[in-house]
Amino acid sequence: MKVYFAPLEGITGYVYRNAYHQSFTDADKYFIPFVIPHTKRPFNSKEKNDLLPAHNQGMYAVPQVMTKNSEDFLALAKELKELGYHEININAGCPSGTVVSKNRGAGLLADRDALRVFLDGVFSGADVAVSIKTRIGMEDPEEFYELLDIYNQYPFCEVIIHPRVRTDYYKNTPNWEMYGYALEHSKNPVVYNGDLKDMESIHRFQEKFPGEETVMIGRGLLTNPGLTEEIHGRGAVTKEQIKEFHDRLLSGYEDAMGGGQNVLFKMKEVWAYMGNHFQGADKYVKKIRKARQIPEYRILTEELFRSHKPIGF
Repeated sequence: MKVYFAPLEGITGYVYRNAYHQSFTDADKYFIPFVIPHTKRPFNSKEKNDLLPAHNQGMYAVPQVMTKNSEDFLALAKELKELGYHEININAGCPSGTVVSKNRGAGLLADRDALRVFLDGVFSGADVAVSIKTRIGMEDPEEFYELLDIYNQYPFCEVIIHPRVRTDYYKNTPNWEMYGYALEHSKNPVVYNGDLKDMESIHRFQEKFPGEETVMIGRGLLTNPGLTEEIHGRGAVTKEQIKEFHDRLLSGYEDAMGGGQNVLFKMKEVWAYMGNHFQGADKYVKKIRKARQIPEYRILTEELFRSHKPIGF
């Protein structure tokens, strides 16, 4: 099974991707958290660092673009191609209110005519492969019938489907019926994304859709970074392997940010997910979230790794 690492804004930047790439079985594609085109300035330092080829060596990285304007998309696509990227992903799934209010992300799905105009422009000038990550509608799953008809009019290299509507955000159950409809009726390759958090959920997916060989996973990999090892039959990773990844990640953030509160903030975000993979570690995770200095953080994480086991051991 192929595994794509979903983009999560603020977490899966280049430091995280490189630590993961060096520690575990590689994801088949790493999607770079979305970039918004800027017509009046070049990439800022954060965007530039995330996109630099030197920061994505040895991995298949795919930048994700969030825009409603095809001209802006094409201008950015040209810059990304010059950096060496051969595929760009359109974000049509972000449910954030501030994003949707600007008709970006899942907001692209609200006006089908505008969506057609946007995609007409994208495919009239794009000279890179284009994929799209989409929800199945704004409020009603039946919106997806028309949306898929639209997507079928364009040569997407992949249509990545998160089968929730925008108003679901990340609640409720993904609509597997609509994903099954996409499998039968999409003219483009489709990829599933949504609530694949562990091997149990992956096995349920495989039983429902036998033969499906590509999935995108986000929160599941943040919770259990070794999930790719399990998917490829290598068994659950040990806490020593997870600690090695953790230490590499911490060192990477310190090198990139020079230490201090910004590093603590990043690592606390990681533990908001990874803490759920350790049996009975809630007490330590709460202490980690309250840590004020890196030395205090190091002591707490050392104690957690020493005294608790990952789920599955």
